[in-house]
Amino acid sequence: MCGRFTLTAPPDEIAALLALAELDPFPPRYNIAPTQPIPIVIGGQPERPGANLPNRAALIVRWGLIPSWVKDVKRFPLLINARAETVAEKNAFRGAMRYRRCLVPATGFYEWRRLGKAKSEPYFLRPADGRPFAFAGLMETYLGPDGSEIDTATIVTTAANRSLAPIHDRMPVVVAPRDHERWLDCRTNDPASVADILTGANDNFFEPVRVSDKVNKVANTGPDLQFPVEPEPAEDAGDPAGPVQPSLF
Repeated sequence: MCGRFTLTAPPDEIAALLALAELDPFPPRYNIAPTQPIPIVIGGQPERPGANLPNRAALIVRWGLIPSWVKDVKRFPLLINARAETVAEKNAFRGAMRYRRCLVPATGFYEWRRLGKAKSEPYFLRPADGRPFAFAGLMETYLGPDGSEIDTATIVTTAANRSLAPIHDRMPVVVAPRDHERWLDCRTNDPASVADILTGANDNFFEPVRVSDKVNKVANTGPDLQFPVEPEPAEDAGDPAGPVQPSLF
């Protein structure tokens, strides 16, 4: 799964990666959590006269997809991830997978390794080349009973590759730059024609870094969250712990 991620590259670097004509400034974020606003990129935008870039736009949405048919948001589970294996069939994601695919820029993500009854160990998974990348995402706009609109998104996950499997059995899908346009082009490409994108990154793409459990708390947002720490002794056991996720609202 993917329950926390980071976006610390400069806006101009993200704009270059995602072929955006413009991108509003944003501060580095070291502990992005569910329900928080995240940037995404969508395709299929109106043509710009004289433009030599793909027709894409950046939006700010809430992390945690709400399908358009939901009647009571407070009773609906927080959909921060969608499984690649079933995303084209699940009622919650089927429409977004067909018509509203997006890219979620990132510079890394956190995962927790559970070792029996021992305290879970947080790891920061960062790209070995140090460059930003994009997760496969899905977007949905929810229309509330009062007429308000909420743009929301989820991150697609798949089975972990061999290097990440010892930490967790799932990982977010990384869309290679060569596949950005194909993933975003929902008018031409149906879910079956982009299914090959929904696989794990190669085994050497991410390098795991054991980090402090300070990342468990949403309130901790500094760069020190990514500092390496030594693994805890095996005999140091306690209650299972993991990422402290905020409530739906």
